[in-house]
Amino acid sequence: MVDRNQECKACEGVGMLADDEGWQYRCPVCRGDGAYSQTEAHQEARVMAVDENNRLLD
Repeated sequence: MVDRNQECKACEGVGMLADDEGWQYRCPVCRGDGAYSQTEAHQEARVMAVDENNRLLD
């Protein structure tokens, strides 16, 4: 269980997100671990690849 103060707000601590078609992918904010710390706040964003339908390729 993730500490409530460090829980990722984007994925609500689960570590996975889903698009509108139901495709699931790792949370790009916390990188799939469900916790978001101050050290991760200073890391550069990783650009994800997409296919021709703009679905994320993980």
